[in-house]
Amino acid sequence: MDSLGLKDEKHFRENYQQTAISHGFIEMTLPDKPNSRLQKYRLTPHGKAYLQQINKEKA
Repeated sequence: MDSLGLKDEKHFRENYQQTAISHGFIEMTLPDKPNSRLQKYRLTPHGKAYLQQINKEKA
């Protein structure tokens, strides 16, 4: 949220986070406990490949 300059958590979750999960760019570290206070997210191989592609296009 901070890196995108967003302040509304609900807007971020619905429009960015859940979209990235559904498209396979990120995944939950604790998928069996989606509401855990320890929940974190990580890039999937698909997400890493996408970032590499974007960085190549910028260069």
